[in-house]
Amino acid sequence: MKPGTLRQILLLTDGCSNQGTDPAFMAARAHEQGITVNVIGVMENDVIDEKGMNEIQSIARSGGGASQIVYTQQLSQTVQMVTRKAMTQTIQGVINRELQQILGDSTTMEDLPPDKRGEVMEVVDELGETSKLEVLILVDTSASMKHKLEIVKDSLLDLSLSMNARQGDNQFSVFTFPGKKYDVEKLVDWTPKLEVLTKIFPKLTTGGITPTGPAIEEAVAYFNKKRSLRGLLSNDDEQYFEGSM
Repeated sequence: MKPGTLRQILLLTDGCSNQGTDPAFMAARAHEQGITVNVIGVMENDVIDEKGMNEIQSIARSGGGASQIVYTQQLSQTVQMVTRKAMTQTIQGVINRELQQILGDSTTMEDLPPDKRGEVMEVVDELGETSKLEVLILVDTSASMKHKLEIVKDSLLDLSLSMNARQGDNQFSVFTFPGKKYDVEKLVDWTPKLEVLTKIFPKLTTGGITPTGPAIEEAVAYFNKKRSLRGLLSNDDEQYFEGSM
């Protein structure tokens, strides 16, 4: 199996959406297009209520990704963990589908003998290190996130450093919602490193609605725009991993 491109949306939020399309529906649409949607709920003094927790889990489940509720002081480690967990899930999903084509519809990695399962997991680990990774980060900048943005910035910088230690190429992009003029605004275009955040994040304003669904929709559109442009610039057919769920 050749290394492909793992495409992820990483949503950082601390509350319920209250504007626009159902975010779980949009996450499912993303997953259909081979984009995994991961969600991290950022807590501070237990401010995420049951409705918010259910929404976070629903978005990740619909998007074939991972979800985690964390306190701000644990955010940096969690961002890296969720990103890597989603990579592994996606690759395992691809391998399971290939196994089913070869050995039958009901066969998965868990059905293999221990020695064969170990060999497959070695392939999973290798692909996790060598595959190209594209992560579009959606940062909730509603009013309740005001005092958490500095921690979010530091966590994303740590994510960049951690992922750049891989052998595969990495590309990150950052969007915020709500933006100054629109529901969703691009903060950082595709880049392998996120150092630019140190200058941009202190200038962010917070407040207003929480349009999580439109934010995911915009992220999917931006991924598709990038893919279309790449197709125009290159005649090479690039393999894309699809979601595993």
